[in-house]
Amino acid sequence: MARRVIPDVREAVGDPQRLSQDGDRARRLLEQVGSVPALVWGRDELRAGEMWNSNSVVAWLLVRSGLELDQIQPPAGGRAPGWEVGVRLARRQERSGA
Repeated sequence: MARRVIPDVREAVGDPQRLSQDGDRARRLLEQVGSVPALVWGRDELRAGEMWNSNSVVAWLLVRSGLELDQIQPPAGGRAPGWEVGVRLARRQERSGA
């Protein structure tokens, strides 16, 4: 497998976090990528108090893959604006069967 490089890795405020070693869960996450909601980037279309952004997409994918987010926090000194809107939307869709 080819090694991938993250060009701005020096900008990271913390070390990578392994969230799971479950291959099935990883596949479920990747299968969801094509279903990411097409919301306008940088807007609060859902009136959730946060704008939709890359953090929202990551949170949405993690919830939709079945990963529990209760133990996941930004690293010390880090923040994740938009995270909560992704979590809320994914959980709302799960409850509605979407």
